Amino acid sequence: MSASGVPDGPGGTAGLSKIVTSGSFTLDGGTWDVENNVWLLGDDREVVVVDAAHDAEAVQEALGGRRLRAIVCTHAHNDHVNAAGALSDATGAPILLHPADSVLWQMVYGTGRPYEPLADGDVIEVAGTALHVLHTPGHSPGAVSLHVPDLGVVFTGDTLFSGGPGATGRSYSSFETIIDSLRERLLVLPPETVVHTGHGESTSIGAEAPDLESWIARGH
Repeated sequence: MSASGVPDGPGGTAGLSKIVTSGSFTLDGGTWDVENNVWLLGDDREVVVVDAAHDAEAVQEALGGRRLRAIVCTHAHNDHVNAAGALSDATGAPILLHPADSVLWQMVYGTGRPYEPLADGDVIEVAGTALHVLHTPGHSPGAVSLHVPDLGVVFTGDTLFSGGPGATGRSYSSFETIIDSLRERLLVLPPETVVHTGHGESTSIGAEAPDLESWIARGH
């Protein structure tokens, strides 16, 4: 597995960076090669990591000696959490996850690895910046997005991508639910809000919102 530094997406702000890590996603008896975005938000003293994927050593190196305040999981598919345990062990940082994804978490870690529960409306603070937790289920029951109004960004994990919603064709997912999450929680954010995704390129709310009805019509 490997990781490489890449530039911020559109709307990148000082204190926001990402690395891309490579590994595999496994569910329902299938395995697929994937590359994941691992987001780091903070200053020169402290940082949070959004989705510790595949390569804990690469993520720890990207911290650059800064204090890791928390490892925030947008959801518990293995490719988004499989480095969280080792990173937590190395840094002492808590892992934050919505408990509706416990069944997926236990597929990776069993019942012996604790996490701290996230809830809709929670606020995570780092370096004077607030990340607002939005419960956005559909891709998984406990999927969350993290809205950072001060920076004009939202981290959507696998709920919203450039070109449409995340996949809902596997266990514990629902197309109707993800459409509700998009309509009611994400596409109502300011259109200039930059969408930082779990895979691939960033986009914006304004670029995606006009296509909601076409996503509903195509069914994915």
